[in-house]
Amino acid sequence: MKERPYKGQSLYCFPDDYTVIDIETTGLSPGECEILEISALRCRENRAVAHFSTLIKPRRRIPYYITQLTGITNAMVESAPDIAQALRGFLAFVGEDLLMGYNVNFDVNFLYDNVMRVYGLPLRNNFVDVLRFSRKVLPELPSRAQTAVAAHFGIETGGAHRALRDCEICREVYMHLREMAETEK
Repeated sequence: MKERPYKGQSLYCFPDDYTVIDIETTGLSPGECEILEISALRCRENRAVAHFSTLIKPRRRIPYYITQLTGITNAMVESAPDIAQALRGFLAFVGEDLLMGYNVNFDVNFLYDNVMRVYGLPLRNNFVDVLRFSRKVLPELPSRAQTAVAAHFGIETGGAHRALRDCEICREVYMHLREMAETEK
């Protein structure tokens, strides 16, 4: 496992103020693959109040299977900002906020590695993983994929695998899981 000094901590809590994040990438390895899209949804008192979203122009062509999954094409990213510009905007948007996401450690590791490579700085934001809540609250569910958990709650999943839409779905899933966890107390 790669060491990431000063990386934020994974917290198990139910915050009211946070920023939901999601990325789309060219693959699963932060060392070999690139970020294609970054989105963030700022929430205050559990309400979405602002968002950030950008496509990113990768150095290499987007693999066909990634285009099939995300709908992001090479033509769409042709005039997109590079990773340095995108990260600058993302970091300014999230500031020191608590980050939230679904299987968020994947996103945080990709972002950490890219911020470190581009700017020489660690991503220090603490983060909350909604996937952990689904495992605890819905142990009987056969799949814990975000779209499966969303479907369980009747949440519309159209547009999934685009970063901003995934942030919105994650926030809705979080609200349902939070409510269930609170009624179990």
